[in-house]
Amino acid sequence: MQENRKTNTEGEYRDEAAKARFTTTESRDLKSMTLEELTDVMKENGFPAFRAKQLYRWMHVSLAREYSEMTNIPNKMAEQLSREYPLTTVRVIDRQISKIDGTQKYLFAMRDDSLVESVFMRYKFGNSVCISSQVGCRMGCKFCASTLDGLFRSLTPSEMLEQIYEIRRVTGERISHVVVMGTGEPLDNYDHLVRFLRLLTDENGLNISQRNVTVSTCGIVPRIYDLANERLSITLALSLHAVTDEKRREIMPIAYQYTIAELMEAGRYYFDRTGRQVTFEYSLIRDVNDSAQDAQMLADLAKPLGAHINLIPVNPVKERGYRQTQEAGVLAFKKKLEKRGINVSIRRVLGRDIDGACGQLRHRHLEGSGHEGGVQLEV
Repeated sequence: MQENRKTNTEGEYRDEAAKARFTTTESRDLKSMTLEELTDVMKENGFPAFRAKQLYRWMHVSLAREYSEMTNIPNKMAEQLSREYPLTTVRVIDRQISKIDGTQKYLFAMRDDSLVESVFMRYKFGNSVCISSQVGCRMGCKFCASTLDGLFRSLTPSEMLEQIYEIRRVTGERISHVVVMGTGEPLDNYDHLVRFLRLLTDENGLNISQRNVTVSTCGIVPRIYDLANERLSITLALSLHAVTDEKRREIMPIAYQYTIAELMEAGRYYFDRTGRQVTFEYSLIRDVNDSAQDAQMLADLAKPLGAHINLIPVNPVKERGYRQTQEAGVLAFKKKLEKRGINVSIRRVLGRDIDGACGQLRHRHLEGSGHEGGVQLEV
């Protein structure tokens, strides 16, 4: 590892008080608790242990927003819990629906009025939701709108769950797949992410298959090893986007901390430990990373890991100036990879007529409000 590696300081926490406040309130966040932890809380408050499973089902299966909706919970108990353990919910601030493909983009307000984005997508294999893991992002990737306003704070497990729950409430449709690929770097919010994953896939809750969950990371190498040791069956998507350290540093500041070789070693460890195929996310940027040589070097990286490559025509972000590789160039790049025996796909472009790129909708609202972290708006 390089001795002179730079530390990325772009987008540090805007509000340290907010960070501390959400840490101290976790003990009151029932929706972020496991069933066992919830049982302990019931006992501590003098309630029968069986009430924990009732509460758990109301929160994670029936998706109740208020204790008053829980019809088999005694009124006195509901009133006490409402005072001492307010339920985490989100509010829909904006909802965009694509006229092209029906993709829905949501802007949600958290309880402190900070804003995050989520996307609801329909596929042949089922409905997928892409959620945010942080309010903003500090990774500084040059092609991404999520990092334009820096990092305000990380989301709690319940706030990540609530993005999925609220979309289910609004659409009335079942969610079968979840992608943690919205605003924020999931592994920069590691402990909350892992708790969220266990709650999301718990058989007592929504019970979404771990194999239908994908977590994307720009490459925080130590946390990839940690995640591998959790022995979850989720898919790990590595946001690679360049095939040399020099080029990767130009567009992804995290590359100053971890080399591509280190990232590949971590990817190999994840595969060996979990048996789950690793995916490379590769955003094609015209005249930056879409040459024939780039394709050859990308294949050389993917082959030893047996990695799947997901090519992404980059969403234009006006503040960044990057241009999308034209369709013919994307197809040619794909063919070059396939000739090398690489399993490759092109991400289906959804929601192009709405604020499609991660962070665009939130950034537009923040620009209009003059606020940095959170703002309360009317629907």
